[in-house]
Amino acid sequence: MDKASWITTHGPESPLDLETSAVSTLPPQGLATPRPAREAYGGWSAIILADKFGRGEAGGAGTKSRSRFQPQVSPLNSSSSPSPPPAMERKQADYSNLDERYAIQGEKYQGQQYSHIYFTRLHHMRNLLHGLVPAWKPHLPVTTVLGLEEGKDCIIVGTLYKHMKLKPSILDEYSKERSAIPLVKPHNFMHPDDHLILEDESGRVTLAGVIPPAAYVTGVVIALHGKETSAGNFLVEDVLEAGLPPQITLPSINEDKYVVFVSGLSVGSDKFNPLQFQLLIDHITGHLGDENEQSIASNIVRVVVAGNSVHISPRFFNGQTVALKDQSRIAEPIKELDIMLTQLVASLPVDMMPGSNDPANFSLPQQPLHRCLFAGASTYNTFSSCSNPHQFELDSVQFIGTSGQNIDNLYKYSDAKDKLEFVERTLRWRHLAPTAPNSLGCYPYTDKDPFLVESCPHVYFVGNQDKYETQLLQAQFEELGVQHVEFLNKLRFLTMLYLSGVQVSPIRRWELLFNMNGKE
Repeated sequence: MDKASWITTHGPESPLDLETSAVSTLPPQGLATPRPAREAYGGWSAIILADKFGRGEAGGAGTKSRSRFQPQVSPLNSSSSPSPPPAMERKQADYSNLDERYAIQGEKYQGQQYSHIYFTRLHHMRNLLHGLVPAWKPHLPVTTVLGLEEGKDCIIVGTLYKHMKLKPSILDEYSKERSAIPLVKPHNFMHPDDHLILEDESGRVTLAGVIPPAAYVTGVVIALHGKETSAGNFLVEDVLEAGLPPQITLPSINEDKYVVFVSGLSVGSDKFNPLQFQLLIDHITGHLGDENEQSIASNIVRVVVAGNSVHISPRFFNGQTVALKDQSRIAEPIKELDIMLTQLVASLPVDMMPGSNDPANFSLPQQPLHRCLFAGASTYNTFSSCSNPHQFELDSVQFIGTSGQNIDNLYKYSDAKDKLEFVERTLRWRHLAPTAPNSLGCYPYTDKDPFLVESCPHVYFVGNQDKYETQLLQAQFEELGVQHVEFLNKLRFLTMLYLSGVQVSPIRRWELLFNMNGKE
């Protein structure tokens, strides 16, 4: 059985200083082609359309988005005026929001500790790994940490704990606040003396051998083949990870459909340029470009805003009472974002995810931003406030992604050649946020771990990264049941991705489109 997933990170290297990309699978709405007017922006020409296409209307759930181009014909000599170009229709696709597992409305915090989420994770992953062991090492017994015997080969399954010399401690930070020496915050807390410990319900044992501490973090559940040494350590000879989860067959789609991903807008910060973001909005909504570009824009069926959309000055969060004159300034970035989102949702559906800098809860999973923050955009039924992580399905194509906190945390506590390798590891470990709750804040669930990846997505996106990267990840199950992963690295500044055809081709600098039909 073959399966493939696209994983992508988004960074600020585009001329918009935004992090943008796109994936394909969504709904048609009308695309109009009115009389163009040409203007210059930043040294390059842009076609500005007099009307939008795909314009929606405010209303409840029963309201349909629509678009009709009304050609502008001069009343003088109207009989000799050229006929307007034919109208384009924005494409449609079936959308299913799968964020229910990340909702915490029904949860009640009663002082529970984080041990529950670790027990749940270990129980789920151990059952999965036990099913893989017979095909991996059928001649070896599986035992617990307490059942280890010196010099006897066996397999143990447990949760990794990484002992880190440089890991920040709240006690150290407290003591250093009273020191004249400033506290230095390194971007990575790795140290040569770091080592791994494996834990299960019976006990814990220090690991040695072929397992590299730099490649793992606290919270990962794995199976290890080895033997106990005279020093009481477990000498690892081989490692079994859960590997990529099962994936449904990618549906066959016979037409181009795209989804645009945007992250790191930071409205209200010094780096935010309203004109540049307006150019992006005008392109998506059909106000820019020639007929060919408008045709591509008509295939965009959804926009996903993947976190860090606003920037509020840190001086407002110093623990002091905010002056009356400054209170309105806190809301200014949100109001400006709402104005721009309203332009988008009037044309096509938009999913709004929270990020680490947005006015949402800090711990994962971040709950949807309240609709009252978006007085204009929330009046449209095309606006969806979503959780982080965000999981959804478009025309049976499965998407999952985060605003970047999980990958940023892995970057601090482990090592890899690039951010894409961290993204890939979360799929292999079948867990979106393995470092939660150890070094990444999360809700203390008692009966579930919502970050477990039970089905391999077709597209895995991560926002708010240093640069844009993309990679096609393929895996094939052989008769032994062990996964062998073949990597097809497809790195472009911005690209068009044909998922079913597994092809990548470069397109515009400031958008990334993932296409589903497999055609050039």
